[in-house]
Amino acid sequence: MYPFIRLLSTIRKANKAPAIQAHAISENSFRCMPWDLDLFMEMNNGRVLTLYDLGRFTLSIQTGLARVLKRENWGLVVAGSTTRYRKRVRMFDTVTMYTQVAAMDERWIYIVQSMWVKGEPASSVLLRTAITEKGRMIATERVRKAMGREDWHPQPEGWVKAWIESEETRPWPPLNREQAD
Repeated sequence: MYPFIRLLSTIRKANKAPAIQAHAISENSFRCMPWDLDLFMEMNNGRVLTLYDLGRFTLSIQTGLARVLKRENWGLVVAGSTTRYRKRVRMFDTVTMYTQVAAMDERWIYIVQSMWVKGEPASSVLLRTAITEKGRMIATERVRKAMGREDWHPQPEGWVKAWIESEETRPWPPLNREQAD
């Protein structure tokens, strides 16, 4: 089930938090609850991705993007991701999540997020996201202009750039069973 109460709490906290610059790192904390667990008594990997959604909501509210999305009637979509899990998150662990825009090109906004428990990284994700209008992607230039940040254009570097390049070689559509035989 989607964590609606946590969503409302996240939105309330983000609205009370100070505004941050578009390039800054947003932060939110929460506790791993029993309904976040899988059969192995650790946070379920699907729940991790859902909670990363909440981190992006926080970032969008604190940077002012959420207001722009509402004003322009735009949407926010995830078009790809890669996740690394390295530490188990157990029941009642306090988790601190960090979210930041890592890069941007003409079409995509790349976001990096991480979850930390007791000062150690538990997981991280890199996402390819886009802003949509009437179900179609719009250029990031329009988004920057609507936010009053035309001068801001973080370039992909390092491992983010390597991931973007590797995604360009990934076959699409993927093979189906009939094609694999």
